[in-house]
Amino acid sequence: MAKYDLNPEIKVDQYKKAFAGYQEIGNELKAQIGTGKKIVVIESYIGVDNGEIKEGLVDALNPELIIFADDLAFDGDTITEMVEKNLTDDRVFGIMSHAVLDEFYNQKQLEKAREDIEKAKGLVVIYGTGASLVCDGDILIYADLARWECQLRFRRGGSNWKISNPEEDLLKKIKRGYFFEWRICDRMKQKLHQQIDYLLDTNAKLQPKMVSGNDYRHGLSLAVTQPFRMVPYFDSSVWGGQWMKEKFGLNADVDNYGWAFDGVPEENSLYLRYGDVRIEVPTLNVVHQFPNELLGKKVHSRFGKEFPIRFDYLDTMGGGNLSLQVHPLTEYIQDKFGMHYTQDESYYIMDAKEDATVYLGVKEGIALDDMVTDLKEAQKGDQPFPDEKYVNCFPAKKHDHFLIPAGTVHCGGSNVVVLEISATPYIFTFKLWDWGRVGLDGRPRPVHIEHGKENILLERNHTFAEENLINNVQTVKKENGHTEERTGLHEIEFIETRRHWFSDTIEIDTNESVNMLALIEGEEVVVESMDGSFDPFVVHYGETFIIPEQLKHYKVTPGKDVKDKNCAVMQAFVRV
Repeated sequence: MAKYDLNPEIKVDQYKKAFAGYQEIGNELKAQIGTGKKIVVIESYIGVDNGEIKEGLVDALNPELIIFADDLAFDGDTITEMVEKNLTDDRVFGIMSHAVLDEFYNQKQLEKAREDIEKAKGLVVIYGTGASLVCDGDILIYADLARWECQLRFRRGGSNWKISNPEEDLLKKIKRGYFFEWRICDRMKQKLHQQIDYLLDTNAKLQPKMVSGNDYRHGLSLAVTQPFRMVPYFDSSVWGGQWMKEKFGLNADVDNYGWAFDGVPEENSLYLRYGDVRIEVPTLNVVHQFPNELLGKKVHSRFGKEFPIRFDYLDTMGGGNLSLQVHPLTEYIQDKFGMHYTQDESYYIMDAKEDATVYLGVKEGIALDDMVTDLKEAQKGDQPFPDEKYVNCFPAKKHDHFLIPAGTVHCGGSNVVVLEISATPYIFTFKLWDWGRVGLDGRPRPVHIEHGKENILLERNHTFAEENLINNVQTVKKENGHTEERTGLHEIEFIETRRHWFSDTIEIDTNESVNMLALIEGEEVVVESMDGSFDPFVVHYGETFIIPEQLKHYKVTPGKDVKDKNCAVMQAFVRV
């Protein structure tokens, strides 16, 4: 029976009260509002269902004046024109926006709203994205939403901010969110953080939850005092497999699961448990508010308020090949997309059948122009791409580690389960060939041959791969039943990975960086503090967990009740 925890939580013991449902939330706000003139501001993350909030909460407060802040912003066409350079014509890639929310509001409309507020005698409620721009309120509520839920709402027919595009290509909707909408909202959320009187969790339809700002901030602060896991999510794909269904106890009725995200702080959420009420918040909120404690001062100074490491799973067991792809070189991602580092990565093999393979590097002596010509011909659909002519294919077995610095052509084959360890700009994958498939939405999968050809390094060939990129294992220490191995990543990549094999308690150092780990062998381990500063933390096979840098040192022990004590964890940290 799978023990993988699908709903990990951080328990908050010290708090005043938590609220569930619009009636409880409304009663709490009415008690705080009292009589006389009061202004309630409900600032919404883009994607929040403001119609639901109005019907379930705003109307129930019976205000004298209601202002919907989104109506004070410019119209969708104007906003699209303002961010046209960020959005580009591409289905997937844009340029990161550095705009702030204020830029997209009509100042005359804001002034008119303020005049109306000045005239009001009783309760005024301002709600929606940009509500806090109208005026300072007596009560500030922040209505938050997880990044994954934003994407699910797009799939269900939701539109981007200020435009009606329910039927538009999902990738384009996500692109607008990723490069523009989520950026301006994250900046506003950080600005408001200390002022928030209540945090409103709007992730579940008609099931809002709320805690006070102080209790919310306290809950976030607990994450950096202990090991923690994020809320995982899983997704089907055209190449998806069956392995995760069994190992992680997923819904057997779903056709396949190709992806598992449980180590991507930009995407994953945290569950904060306040008694009977569980609040879901983006993990990014922790990154933004406690960067030194979580990342470490050196990593924070290098990357800013970004979590630079990600773990995810790719399951092709019983499925198909991943796409043949390459990631951009650093100068390319800087010049074209405004990102300051690129997606170096590796494939760690969690499981594999006898015929499992990984494609890695180009063949010796090929001509790039010939390869590009054949890739373009394959896209026409008349003939498949002759991958055997241009790309190396290596056998893959459990616990192999394939390193993939940017510029290296690569692809996971079928019948393999990959723990992908990479730098965070995960959206920047240039697909070169996708085996003639369409996506689950019936649309052709995006292929970026023109981008790809500018980033394929021909020197990353068969010889280079064999000598530098496959099982480049170095023993760091071997003592008392503990073997620590350096498995990469490649010397030009900033992520260091250490594999720890053990059958008894071991001690691990954070190396002045946040640590991300996964249990890659063994049923269960327990993570403990060196000084009792946090409670023992149980980890099951396949689970990804984070150790904040400020913890410095920690112990890992095989589970007390498991028979096989032979365990292994993969540790990743930033070389500082």
